[in-house]
Amino acid sequence: MIDFNPAIIFLVVAVVLSFIFLFSSIRIIRPFERGLVERLGKYQRTIDPGLNLIIPFFDTVLKVDMREVVIDVPAQLVITRDNVNVEVDGIIYAQVTDPFRSRYEINNYILAATKLAQTNLRNVIGEMDLDQCLSSRDDINLQLRDVMDRATDKWGVKVNRIELQRIDPPMDITEAMSRQMKAERDKRATILDAEAIRQAQITKAEGSRQAQILEAEGTAEAVRLQADAEKYRQIAVAAGEAQAVTEVFNAIHEAKPDEKVITLKYLEMLPALADNPANKLFVPYEASGVISSLATLVEGIKSTESKAATAPTGN
Repeated sequence: MIDFNPAIIFLVVAVVLSFIFLFSSIRIIRPFERGLVERLGKYQRTIDPGLNLIIPFFDTVLKVDMREVVIDVPAQLVITRDNVNVEVDGIIYAQVTDPFRSRYEINNYILAATKLAQTNLRNVIGEMDLDQCLSSRDDINLQLRDVMDRATDKWGVKVNRIELQRIDPPMDITEAMSRQMKAERDKRATILDAEAIRQAQITKAEGSRQAQILEAEGTAEAVRLQADAEKYRQIAVAAGEAQAVTEVFNAIHEAKPDEKVITLKYLEMLPALADNPANKLFVPYEASGVISSLATLVEGIKSTESKAATAPTGN
């Protein structure tokens, strides 16, 4: 038989119990958790993530998840201020900020937050009309978040945000809203068509007016150019005739003909010059004697005719 030494047995038992005691005193807390240490049923302390030591058989560790949780708010019927039943549901995003209060101030903060959200959702939407509810989701979310955050603060829970998923009116209200939306779109389309037609008419009238202005300006310019051309033509004709008279006079002066011949030539040219009122006769200085003789001859002819008219007629 093997003889066991009591000292060796005691030593082995002591080593085994030491390992058991050591492993029982180790608690590992994960990064997203906090630990609440209770000693003989009384809160002792809060331990952080990592390796922690407790007293075995006396201490108990309660782990609290610090991550954000998503809480689904079940759909419910809510009456708006204008007495319309709408079906509403939402989602709550909450997170534990104080593990002690979230564990000891409330039994189940997820269930409590759900019921609280349903109650406050009825209160908030009950103060709004249907149109306001449908167009003011962000305002409803903010109001609910503020109310929920104040209520859950004593639980050590923070409500980060609340999102409404659905706000469904009754079927008849939905159909009426669809008809109203269609009528509004048709109205806007008609207004846009009328505005387009009006703008097209304005553009067309403006183009016609501009064309008439340009045509009138072109006509006025043509008339002015025609008048200038006629003016220049008359000036040229007058200048040509004056040049012709000057050349004739110079030729006669150089040839030194008889004064009677000169007078006769002048008398022949006077009717042709008088036919054009625009003509002006420029007489050189050297022809002044000829003109004087011409004037004397004309006066003599007039005197002779006057005497013949006053003389008595014989039988």
